[in-house]
Amino acid sequence: MDAHELTAFAQRYTDAWNAHDAAASAACYAEDGSLAINGGEPAEGREAVQAVMQGFHDAFPDAVLTMDSVRGAGDRAVFLWTYEGTSTGQGGTGNRVRFSGWEAWTLAPSGLVQRSLGNFDPDEYERQLANGV
Repeated sequence: MDAHELTAFAQRYTDAWNAHDAAASAACYAEDGSLAINGGEPAEGREAVQAVMQGFHDAFPDAVLTMDSVRGAGDRAVFLWTYEGTSTGQGGTGNRVRFSGWEAWTLAPSGLVQRSLGNFDPDEYERQLANGV
């Protein structure tokens, strides 16, 4: 995937997140793809990845994901993002969060994400959930 194709792919992924369409976001993953966040247990398979994404959509119904940057080399890419929304889902705090992070992608031969290792500062995230931005 060249730089133009990677940017278009990452924009499609971002647009699906912003449409709050977990199925469309997860469709950017291979059927047997995986997503791990902050070193946690990976969600294995597209359906499990979709469930993780749906959890964020449910918790932050007004969330906006901004693609800050994407870079790739061979079958690897790094997607840098900023996530902003209000915790108004079931059990939400009502507080606004704004945090940045990144996903290290390994791409399948199909061009879909085979493996994503997502990272953000969990302490800052928890602080913002409790106190707001």
